[in-house]
Amino acid sequence: MHDRNLSRRTLLTATAVAAGAIATAAPSSAAAAAAATASRGTRLRLERIVSRMSLEEKVGQLFVMRVYGHSATDPDQADIDLNLEEMGVRNAAELIAEYHVGGIIYFAWAHNTRDPHQIADLSNGIQRAGLAQPTPLPLLISTDQEHGIVARVGKPATLMPGAMALGAGGSASAAHKAAQIAGSELAAMGIVQNYAPVADVNINPANPVIGVRSFGADPAAVARMVAAQVKGYQSAGIAATSKHFPGHGDTTVDSHTGIPVISHTRQEWEEIDAPPFRAAIAAGIDSIMTAHIQFPALDPSNDPATLSRPILTGILREELGYEGVVVTDALNMEGVREKYGDHRVPVLALLAGVDQLLNPPDLAVAWNGVMDAVRSGEITEARLDESILRILLLKEKLGLFRDPFVSRGGVDRTVGTSSHLAAADRIAERTTTLLTNPGGLLPLSHRSHGGVLVVGADLASPSGTTGPPTTVLANALGELGFRATALSTGTAPSNARIAEAVAAAEGKDVVVVGTYNVSANSSQRTLVARLVATGVPVVALAIRNPYDIARLDGVAAALAAYSWTDVELRAAARVIAGHAEPQGRLPVPVQRADDPSRVLFPIGHGLSYR
Repeated sequence: MHDRNLSRRTLLTATAVAAGAIATAAPSSAAAAAAATASRGTRLRLERIVSRMSLEEKVGQLFVMRVYGHSATDPDQADIDLNLEEMGVRNAAELIAEYHVGGIIYFAWAHNTRDPHQIADLSNGIQRAGLAQPTPLPLLISTDQEHGIVARVGKPATLMPGAMALGAGGSASAAHKAAQIAGSELAAMGIVQNYAPVADVNINPANPVIGVRSFGADPAAVARMVAAQVKGYQSAGIAATSKHFPGHGDTTVDSHTGIPVISHTRQEWEEIDAPPFRAAIAAGIDSIMTAHIQFPALDPSNDPATLSRPILTGILREELGYEGVVVTDALNMEGVREKYGDHRVPVLALLAGVDQLLNPPDLAVAWNGVMDAVRSGEITEARLDESILRILLLKEKLGLFRDPFVSRGGVDRTVGTSSHLAAADRIAERTTTLLTNPGGLLPLSHRSHGGVLVVGADLASPSGTTGPPTTVLANALGELGFRATALSTGTAPSNARIAEAVAAAEGKDVVVVGTYNVSANSSQRTLVARLVATGVPVVALAIRNPYDIARLDGVAAALAAYSWTDVELRAAARVIAGHAEPQGRLPVPVQRADDPSRVLFPIGHGLSYR
């Protein structure tokens, strides 16, 4: 098989040249004129494909759907049963044949992502099924590979630091490199649309759904990182997706379970939420994902943004000039289902200006809802054609019409290579933030503080890394010369477990506590206080949101790692041990616990050892 990455680079270069020629009133050279002619020819060819499609095929092309199983044709029986229960088909091939879906989204919980070779085989099986339709069409295979706390493909693929960690690192070139490596690995497995980077500006510490998935609280800094990652992903030949438009960063409600309301004024939206999306568009973003949020200043009807024509067509298309693909956030989330029934949601989304309908709870209900709307005249077939052409243009740009398949050799050459893993470690090393170190305890010396107890929250790995966090930290410190032991105390340690930790601290030189989103009433506070009372120095490491230090008293030092993935925990261990300099700077402010109107540590805070 030919080098698909090379052919993709060639296609992307040609597409960029063609786009530039079209944007110019008169081509400046014969080459530009030829590129413009080629682009018009491509569009005409795709329009002819659209004209030959049946109504059923057109409606199907708008949907991106989950499917259970590791294989497109021969999944495990348990996955067959789930597919039959939820969609009335046995496998991905039958789903494509029955509904003509334009895309498939991969999830670990749907058993799509066991290992890189299996993922590549699944992708190839899906593409074969797409090309076996009456109108042969490749599929956009997508996933949420944000890195950090949200990733669907785990080891042995390379796991990069998440957005807020990259924001703490502050390097746009590192963010670009992380996305380029991650994108190349996805492309090698046949995943061509990634729902990243997050463009939300996280200005609310209580945000339950975005948090460390955001690059930070400074709109300009977030915009810079978003643009870098868009270019990084798309230079690897996949479509990036900025989310969640018009901005999900200032909410206390999770749109998976309810509908958040953003109270920003239009001016505040322009200053806070809009800059990263403007930057993504300027960087040539291929797709933008909607948010299931109400934003009264942008649409007083209080329809979710996913269903809002004033927001998606009026602002995103007409004001911001965005011409690419618009994809909904998942339609099985409660935030978009509260106001309208599942048969109406996809219809209203299309009328608002959406192109791709992602993961409805019941595909038959959603698919028939759109079919009925077209047959009744509520949605014109011309409106469908507009979205389908955008989708096909993206598939063309990604090279899927030319060659949608991947090879096992390509996987072996690209996924989880030693150079990629080393790059992840280097990037992570810039992100760990040292918040406090009043007595100069850090960096630890294995000579004076060789005996280390690691306690704390041991959550399931967010991205298929090894875990648990306390074990990863203890092992990393052990490799650096410390005598480290691990004791899991959890996110809500009981009195008995706290007593066990206190007993285990006896005779140790230092205790490292991995904290996880410490609240006012969290028993993690009791754990830390009891450990501090032993007289053994306590180092607090926030393994998710960096705000924990505001609720912890008496610790000898505090750091923020921004995630509990291996790559970020190993980097934190190297910083604690002095094998790496703490270079991270807070990308969000940390407010005082007793007076949230006052800032304890501002954006840009971070200590060093020098």
